[in-house]
Amino acid sequence: MTVLAGALTRSSSRISSSLSAAAAAFSRQSTLLSSSPPPISNPNPKSPPASPPSPSFARHFGDWRSPLSHRAVVRSSAAVAERFERRFATVATKNSYDSILTTLSKPGGGEFGKYYSLPALDDPRIDRLPYCIRILLESAIRNCDEFQVTAKDVEKILDWENTSPKQVEIPFKPARVLLQDFTGVPAVVDLACMRDAMNKLGSDSNKINPLVPVDLVIDHSVQVDVARSENAVQANMELEFHRNKERFGFLKWGSKAFHNMLVVPPGSGIVHQVNLEYLGRVVFNNGGMLYPDSVVGTDSHTTMIDGLGVAGWGVGGIEAEAAMLGQPMSMVLPGVVGFKLSGKLNNGVTATDLVLTVTQILRKHGVVGKFVEFYGEGMSELSLADRATIANMSPEYGATMGFFPVDHVTLQYLRLTGRSDDTVAMIESYLRANKMFVDYSEPQAERVYSSYLELNLEDVEPCVSGPKRPHDRVPLKGMKVDWHSCLDNQVGFKGFAVPKEYQDKVAQFSFHGKPAEIKHGDVVIAAITSCTNTSNPSVMLGAALVAKKACELGLEMKPWIKTSLAPGSGVVTKYLEKSGLQKYLNQLGFNIVGYGCTTCIGNSGELDESVSAAISENDIVAAAVLSGNRNFEGRVHPLTRANYLASPPLVVAYALAGTVDIDFETEPIGISKDGKEVYFKDIWPSTEEIAEVVQSSVLPAMFRGTYEAITEGNHMWNQLSVPSSTLYTWDPTSTYIHEPPYFKDMTMSPPGPHPVKDAYCLLNFGDSITTDHISPAGSIHKDSPAAKYLMDRAVERKDFNSYGSRRGNDEIMARGTFANIRLVNKFLKGEVGPKTIHIPSGEKLSVFDAAMRYKNEGHDTVILAGAEYGSGSSRDWAAKGPMLLGVKAVIAKSFERIHRSNLVGMGIIPLCFKSGEDAETLGLTGHERYTINLPSNVSDIKPGQSVTVTTDDGKSFTCIVRFDTEVELAYYNHGGILPYVIRNLINDKH
Repeated sequence: MTVLAGALTRSSSRISSSLSAAAAAFSRQSTLLSSSPPPISNPNPKSPPASPPSPSFARHFGDWRSPLSHRAVVRSSAAVAERFERRFATVATKNSYDSILTTLSKPGGGEFGKYYSLPALDDPRIDRLPYCIRILLESAIRNCDEFQVTAKDVEKILDWENTSPKQVEIPFKPARVLLQDFTGVPAVVDLACMRDAMNKLGSDSNKINPLVPVDLVIDHSVQVDVARSENAVQANMELEFHRNKERFGFLKWGSKAFHNMLVVPPGSGIVHQVNLEYLGRVVFNNGGMLYPDSVVGTDSHTTMIDGLGVAGWGVGGIEAEAAMLGQPMSMVLPGVVGFKLSGKLNNGVTATDLVLTVTQILRKHGVVGKFVEFYGEGMSELSLADRATIANMSPEYGATMGFFPVDHVTLQYLRLTGRSDDTVAMIESYLRANKMFVDYSEPQAERVYSSYLELNLEDVEPCVSGPKRPHDRVPLKGMKVDWHSCLDNQVGFKGFAVPKEYQDKVAQFSFHGKPAEIKHGDVVIAAITSCTNTSNPSVMLGAALVAKKACELGLEMKPWIKTSLAPGSGVVTKYLEKSGLQKYLNQLGFNIVGYGCTTCIGNSGELDESVSAAISENDIVAAAVLSGNRNFEGRVHPLTRANYLASPPLVVAYALAGTVDIDFETEPIGISKDGKEVYFKDIWPSTEEIAEVVQSSVLPAMFRGTYEAITEGNHMWNQLSVPSSTLYTWDPTSTYIHEPPYFKDMTMSPPGPHPVKDAYCLLNFGDSITTDHISPAGSIHKDSPAAKYLMDRAVERKDFNSYGSRRGNDEIMARGTFANIRLVNKFLKGEVGPKTIHIPSGEKLSVFDAAMRYKNEGHDTVILAGAEYGSGSSRDWAAKGPMLLGVKAVIAKSFERIHRSNLVGMGIIPLCFKSGEDAETLGLTGHERYTINLPSNVSDIKPGQSVTVTTDDGKSFTCIVRFDTEVELAYYNHGGILPYVIRNLINDKH
């Protein structure tokens, strides 16, 4: 047996053993866990609760202020649950490091609990470790059972300074998993399907249950159907439930059928803001065992929680499902970029301006696959909300995490958001004791980083990003010049190729019986949206102050601009109302439309028909301005080709101007009621003005009141009736929830590597193909294969909903793969759209139809791509879809981190061209047939090895196989991560 085969066997054995132990214990104890109703937890049993919570609230959360109390629902038998959770969610059965298990005493007597003490290791290397690496170290020590995690893994992390450049592999067990509904529905579908597979193979289906806390927030389904109306929230929610009743019912079933799963109902807020303001524990106190909070989520912006000092990042849905089931995550020990901040932001500069600047700097530096840790005296000038804004956009700058260690600012935020004094005291005591707290009043030990960057906050200036990518920053003062260059430039990330003679074209149309006009650069969507900014009171109240000044001057908005305000939690509404400023936003048309992601994820709703017609018929490059984090072409709205990310105050300013073709320094934004020209400076609030309103309007009671009621839901949610069975009854006629084919004909024997011989190229791409291109989340085009499928089942066009909302149906999602209307495929020689060439016949077909023809003919397919393939959202359907289309490999210059992992998880081979090579330099047209000379025995494949690819016309080139770890090779051998987990669970003999 080769060294690799032996390592694989050991890796598989240790994972299998721990899975088996976990599954057996869960099976034994699950009946006990459900045998009695959960008590209402009280952190201090000697004193009664101040006021009794509602029955629903008590059932789900107990005392909401305790970091773990809302898990009371899965701790109905305290003694049993304590043993269960400690054993599988927090600490190994028998730990190699029990000698450093230490008691944390309370200042006034008694103890908080026990913890694995890093100082007790007495290892000088710890003081030099970045704080984010210390969290990985603690997790490895706490879970060290010599099966899933070994002492060698702990040593790798301790020796990070020397091991991280070597790309060593480590296991990581996150403390919890976070889902939203777009990614949560397919995750629950997969879990339900895995239960069926276990059942069919004669094993115990109840082994498929989360072993760590899982929180699912329904936030991705609400669309801006109704805007500029006081009734918008209710109207949009009614439409949301009409479209998604079946999906919501399925998720409600999941919350009852699976243990340890909390579902936060629609209308509550955006997942990452709810995580920041409420779900984030910072430190767990789990049955007396203390350890740092950590989380992986099925949304790439899970990184927002890094601003709170909680290690969190996005993973693919399939990887998250494995983590839920006790599978340790296999990861390469990352390098850490130290980002030093100094100085203070200038007056009028926002956190959004800062994050767009940081994004550009880090993209230029190159941080893919790395952690970024922020430090320096400038940290004291950044509020927690500012930090969260920077952490949120980690996917846009390419890092796995953008981490802010816990300090006094973090503790202040925890108190502001209603966490109890006892909880905050416990968090501070634990982190200080375990060398995880930064106290800037004390001398700082020198920490080592892989590389260093520095930014003086005084150098940040107002800016936006666009028109097609988040990292294409444009200083506000240069916006007009940049816009005109975009009109001139050839089609690309910074170009629309509008001929000079057409750049001043004005399209006349009638809007509700009144004359109107639109030209290139005119704003048709202005949205204050996204957790990136709605979690930050400074920019939200700043936007409201801009609205107030504009209204007082008599400025008005053009009525055909679709304006909207979608807060990330009910707290925003409370402080906007208390400040007295919401009425000014309403006056300008920024009425609240719902509590969810809305425009940022493409749920912008339809434009008025007259506006749509004017844009389409006159080929107008219309603009959207939004306070989101993504502006890829085709994402925000099919008809807005220019999309700019901006702070909420700037969204209001551009909406008032009605165009992005403006120089705010020299051109008026409008005319006042007195007939005078009004300039940008006349409506822009000072930093001091904003700070005063924040201080008086944002109060802890708002957070407490909002989150005490969060699981009470609403009338529509509470009326949903769901079955009580633990196995799901699939409805073959459903167009929302469909049993996927992943485990069809599955046997107990792994299928092994799939030979790729004489495969055709399905698609030939350039750089920066995003997951939005691969698996769009937005509207279903009326002429698409997915639309045909729905119409064949009597679904009317008005009820198509979005691709994102139909991710529980593999038939629709396979048809929606590569269905983005802005897809650029080299086979089409400049034509844009979801088509490709079927090579044998030369016919131009939809991508789905071409893929099905290849499959029916018995041919495998591959994809050729450029750099950054799969960038954007952590979308597991961007890997599941190609797998269902028959794609066996993707050959690219480089991959986005999460998407590469997802491809591996679905059994697709990720291959990278050698440095300096790509399809063009190698003379590949895509019309060749490709053979990948990968060994047929998995034991002969090594992580990162070279492999030769040959074509039928005599070309030969070398690629790097991007299986990065031994565990990923095991997944590939089993046909994917989920079959791997099932086989391991079934092989449990206990």
